[in-house]
Amino acid sequence: MDTQSFKTFSATPSDIERDWYVADASNRVVGRLASEVARVLRGKHKPTYTPHMDTGDHVIVVNAEEARFTGRKEQDKEYLNYSGYPGGDHTESPEEVREERPEKI
Repeated sequence: MDTQSFKTFSATPSDIERDWYVADASNRVVGRLASEVARVLRGKHKPTYTPHMDTGDHVIVVNAEEARFTGRKEQDKEYLNYSGYPGGDHTESPEEVREERPEKI
């Protein structure tokens, strides 16, 4: 029995190779795109994935203003911001965020 094949691989900083990915958000659902991007950022798509190491790749999302929501989320969803001061909470709808800062969606 070959016990060498049973060893668990643990990536070291010299084993990590980072690639660049471009994700096109046009006509894609925001949540599904976010989960795919998160998987690539963490490195879970690689066979060298190690939980305690940052083995992820770089991701650039283009056409963020063309991403879409499902159902009534475009009207019902709210983005909350809080400045830390009393009365400093501020809410925005996805429509408002898309006009000013589409990369925040």
